[in-house]
Amino acid sequence: MDRIGRPLLLAALALTLVAAAFAAWGGWSWYGAAHDDTASYATARDNALEAGEQAVQNLNTLDHKKLADGLDLWETSTTGALHTQLVDGRSAFEKQVREAKTVSTAKVLDGALTELDARAGKARVLVALRVTVTASGGKSSEKDSRMLGELTRTDGHWKLSALGQAPVGDTATTD
Repeated sequence: MDRIGRPLLLAALALTLVAAAFAAWGGWSWYGAAHDDTASYATARDNALEAGEQAVQNLNTLDHKKLADGLDLWETSTTGALHTQLVDGRSAFEKQVREAKTVSTAKVLDGALTELDARAGKARVLVALRVTVTASGGKSSEKDSRMLGELTRTDGHWKLSALGQAPVGDTATTD
């Protein structure tokens, strides 16, 4: 080889080795990102929170003029014992709401997922909301409340399986 050919060959070989190293690093990085559970966990968390907030809002919104639609929405937002309780008490509750002629609307102020077991399909949510109740005479009142909900994933969808008021302030008693 001549004086010019040998250095060019060495430079080409060095550039090939550098390109191969970058390709290997890029492939390794891509493989790691593609098989990382962090993104799927974050998606499950976001889906559970969104479904929990919506379900809590649904169960705090009801219009006596659209009662069947509202109660149907309640039932599609729930599962388990809570769903059974709503279905079993539906006719008595319908009668109460028709007589009272109230309209309640809820607005989610904030929410947080407090637990998530994506594999088991269980989650807990804390939702702050403002509920406006309008009586038959047109007088409205607002109430802010915090609700604790338990979510269960059924058929790929998160639904409320329990719902209750969150305790406010210090509930410890002193003697």
